[in-house]
Amino acid sequence: MKTVTVIGSINLDRTIRVKNMPKPGETIHTKEIFSAGGGKGANQAVAAKRSGATTNFIGAVGDDDAGKVMLDLLGQEEINLTGIQTIANLATGQAYVTVDDAGENQIMIHAGANEAFTPEYVQAKAALIKESDLLVAQFESAVKSTIAGFKVARSAGVTTILNPAPAMAKVPAELLAVTDMIVPNETETETLTGIHVTDEASMQAAAAKLHALGIAAVIITIGSKGAFYDVAGRHGIIPAFKVKAVDTTSAGDTFIGAMSSALNPDFSNLEAAIRYGNLASSLAVQRFGAQPSIPYRNELMTKDEA
Repeated sequence: MKTVTVIGSINLDRTIRVKNMPKPGETIHTKEIFSAGGGKGANQAVAAKRSGATTNFIGAVGDDDAGKVMLDLLGQEEINLTGIQTIANLATGQAYVTVDDAGENQIMIHAGANEAFTPEYVQAKAALIKESDLLVAQFESAVKSTIAGFKVARSAGVTTILNPAPAMAKVPAELLAVTDMIVPNETETETLTGIHVTDEASMQAAAAKLHALGIAAVIITIGSKGAFYDVAGRHGIIPAFKVKAVDTTSAGDTFIGAMSSALNPDFSNLEAAIRYGNLASSLAVQRFGAQPSIPYRNELMTKDEA
């Protein structure tokens, strides 16, 4: 298995289940309310670890009860937490998630400490990056700190994977220049390239634009249809597994984390790694919550053999 380091967000999720999403000005009753570990970065790290990768994390929490909860939860996963900074007088990141009976969600995020750890802090944790096969990041923490980490990875020959979510209108060229793989969804792909994704031809056109920026591998996640990939002259769609989704909150993060645990840094087994990520995601969407929904490798091996 691989060594995966994640730079990114740590959130305590507050989830509310409802029958239907409320309309503006409407008051409704809820079905359930609960808290669980979340944050795109932490979700991806948990998914990688549960699939067997040695996993490091670089990020930050506040010196509050939510931070203590998240450090405890991530510690139980046996993720290496030596790269997590505790910052005084700041709130730990939190997300407020509403999920309806169709499995769709609305999410509001308070970044808190996620935006506060600096490029200098990341550089001080360079040893964690240099010992890795893959470095993964998203856009729920300070982009300048991600750039610092990706530059360390590039100088050390470590493969970088960027999940450009939540979508950013203009991604710094400095970051794209040190990105080896990019994994947007359809909306994020359009934001990055200006190409509306409707079919495989439009995905190929979008991938060509991303390759022109120096990015070797492109994966476009297309929800229940699966994932499109384009790398080294190979391209195609790996279909998703057909399941009934009840909560899609961590589907994309589970896909990326699980895939990274299996992916060769030269992308030589990309198709197989995508299929593994699809399988992990298919189990996650059948469960509620972000990190509680993420499957373990033994579950995936049993499903894969079935």
